Amino acid sequence: DLRAQRPESDLRQTPGPCSVSAALQEQLRHLTLQDFPCGLGSWVGSRGAQPWMRIGVYPAGQEEDVPLGEESPEALIELLKDQHSPWALPPGCSPQDQLLREMAVLEPKLVRGSSVFQVLRSLRIIDKGVSAVDAGLLQLQQLEELILSANHISRITSANLPRTLKVLELCCNAVADLQDLCAQPPPELQHLGLGYNRLCGPLQDKCLTAAFWPNLVSLDLSFNNFTDLLGLVSQLSSLEKLRILVLKGNPLALIPTYRGFLVDSLPKLSIFDDIHVGFDERHQFLGLANQPELMRSEARVVVSIGDMKGVPDPRTLQQLADDSEFPVVTYSYCVTYEFVEGEELDGGRVLLSSARRALRGFLCPCTAKVFITPGKPWENTINYSYRKEHIIKNLMGLKSYLVAGTIVSVVEEKVSGPQPSTEAHPCAGALQGPARKGKQKKKKSCELRSDPPIQKTLGTRKVPLEALLATEDLVTAVCDFGILITEKPPQPPSVEEKVRSILELAGQRVVSVRANSSSAQPRGWSQHPASSVSRVLTHILTSRL
Repeated sequence: DLRAQRPESDLRQTPGPCSVSAALQEQLRHLTLQDFPCGLGSWVGSRGAQPWMRIGVYPAGQEEDVPLGEESPEALIELLKDQHSPWALPPGCSPQDQLLREMAVLEPKLVRGSSVFQVLRSLRIIDKGVSAVDAGLLQLQQLEELILSANHISRITSANLPRTLKVLELCCNAVADLQDLCAQPPPELQHLGLGYNRLCGPLQDKCLTAAFWPNLVSLDLSFNNFTDLLGLVSQLSSLEKLRILVLKGNPLALIPTYRGFLVDSLPKLSIFDDIHVGFDERHQFLGLANQPELMRSEARVVVSIGDMKGVPDPRTLQQLADDSEFPVVTYSYCVTYEFVEGEELDGGRVLLSSARRALRGFLCPCTAKVFITPGKPWENTINYSYRKEHIIKNLMGLKSYLVAGTIVSVVEEKVSGPQPSTEAHPCAGALQGPARKGKQKKKKSCELRSDPPIQKTLGTRKVPLEALLATEDLVTAVCDFGILITEKPPQPPSVEEKVRSILELAGQRVVSVRANSSSAQPRGWSQHPASSVSRVLTHILTSRL
């Protein structure tokens, strides 16, 4: 137990189960620094106290004189490095873990008890459920790198951080406020990683100045919720030593002039959003920082839909009768997609169905519309050549929408109408009127009406759009909807179905006659129900013929 071996002056309150100190103790326990092949034991013998116990510094001829039951440092290190060794570290351990174990072989006294805290220069605690940065970190007096990514940290008290820190990485946490971190920040900090958190301006912008971080060289603020580009740049411009900046994934990165404005406003940047800033790019955007009126807080997104292939030919499924009164069925196909609410250059809004509204609400909290392309008749390759430009001023809503992705569907529309004919379709004969007038009104043609269109969704796919947040200007997707099965038009009933329906109708008539007027039944019906059914069936067939 590492805590039991500390001096009384180093004892502190027992850290909580989700603190950095507790995670560190658990990590050291798994490293087994005091067990074979590390630490001091019978496998070391009297050599553990020798100052020359290091690899390659044995006196000549002594490597072969290792006593029976003891192991040389070379053999012990090999047991740690061999992947097939039972003492090898599991996959995913950091280089710092391996270095500590090797140190426990070469200098076991340096990592014994609380002494291990004096040699730690780098600490990586990733995805361990840590939620608190406690004062136990102050024991690590030589710590220069602290990586606490993928935990549940929402607040960092700078008083609990070693003053020797040069790298602080807090990516993928729940940090929403920097005021506690800026109270007494480490003065020598060179890298601050706050990507994938919940930071937003303008209060947080004021914590990102040289007054708090005079030696900051690298700053990662990617995938937060910053929207005020001008305000953020005005604060970052005070960081004289800043050379690496990452802002992609924020809503402000969707502004068209975002990169050019930042490159010109921060002339000392070497790498911006993981892309090297060259002389040509600086010359291209020269003077843009002096035109803040161009920094409109809005984004423009263009949606284009090209060709669609593979839709089954509806004509192969139709078996139209020769009767001219049989309806004609026409098919058209369109593509729908969802987009966050904003301004469009033309119409195209379709109300969300309840199912799609529920799905969109689950994917992202923003409000979305459904846009639909013009319907096209069936072809082997249906060309839409659709293009629409969307202007969005709600950058936060647009970010939520891009993270969730859009939903694209193929919709078939079926319209049934009467068979067209070149002959006139007059209504019933002349209207009534006195015969003496000898006049008849003109015959009116019957009005031909079509049934209301029937829409059916043939396929739906989700298209990821998060790449647009990562400084990508174009996202191209080919949607594979699988096998599209269109609805088969209703077929005329077969002879068997007609006979079956007639028999059912005949049985209903017999039951009705028996229930209503048993005394009025023709003679012989009650005695011969089978013959009564046949008589009714014969009557129906005769009347239909």
